[in-house]
Amino acid sequence: MTDGESALWNVLSNQQLNAKFLRQYIIGDYIVDFFCRKNNLIIEVDGGYHAEPRQQKDDEMRSQWLIDHGYHVIRFTNEEILFNTNQVIETIKKLI
Repeated sequence: MTDGESALWNVLSNQQLNAKFLRQYIIGDYIVDFFCRKNNLIIEVDGGYHAEPRQQKDDEMRSQWLIDHGYHVIRFTNEEILFNTNQVIETIKKLI
């Protein structure tokens, strides 16, 4: 796990948001970073390589497939999680 994933997992795994999240969950052909079944919420944490054009296109296709299959996908960068933790948590709370 990246530092961002690890920091977010510390919050999610302790059920501090009153929701159960699974880590590295398989949906279709994809492995999502974090998944809350109750809300069909997928949280993806993007490291530096996600800024590359090819990876952005892959991420867009992946997110669209998940959305088309009834999931809600939100993405955060490692930096957002590490340096704006409260804002990230508030965003997640609003969706659950």
